[in-house]
Amino acid sequence: MDIGDKCVVSFHYTLTNSDGETLDSSDGRDPLKYLHGAKNIVPGLERALEGKSVGDSLKVTVEPDDAYGQVNPQLVNKVPRSAFEATQDIKAGMQFQAQGPGGEIHLVTIRDVSGDEVTVDANHPLAGQTLHFDVEIKDVREATKEELENGHAQ
Repeated sequence: MDIGDKCVVSFHYTLTNSDGETLDSSDGRDPLKYLHGAKNIVPGLERALEGKSVGDSLKVTVEPDDAYGQVNPQLVNKVPRSAFEATQDIKAGMQFQAQGPGGEIHLVTIRDVSGDEVTVDANHPLAGQTLHFDVEIKDVREATKEELENGHAQ
């Protein structure tokens, strides 16, 4: 069966950045499973997997616009340190969940702490990066009714 919409795909992968550093991998874990066509993985990788089948291996380079987007400077803001009253020792690199104006949850990364001011970044940690995937397809099957209703693989 070839990969197409309404298929559940399982694949092993290694994700590296342009410097060759490994950012993530399924090595030593179960393959990643997703529902094709449901926007469960970055668009550039999903398009590259279309039409492939079990046993196929491929290397895919995904530019930022087809992955997590470009860095949006409007998502980098300075907030008062008092906004983190529950956390005493705030350091660059820490991540927190923040609630947006519509109630949505965003992951924010602390970029800098200077006196009473904290610079937070709500961009995805991989925004602006070209991603390199090394993929091996392990399984392709039709999605169940529940998976189609829920929009993700079970």
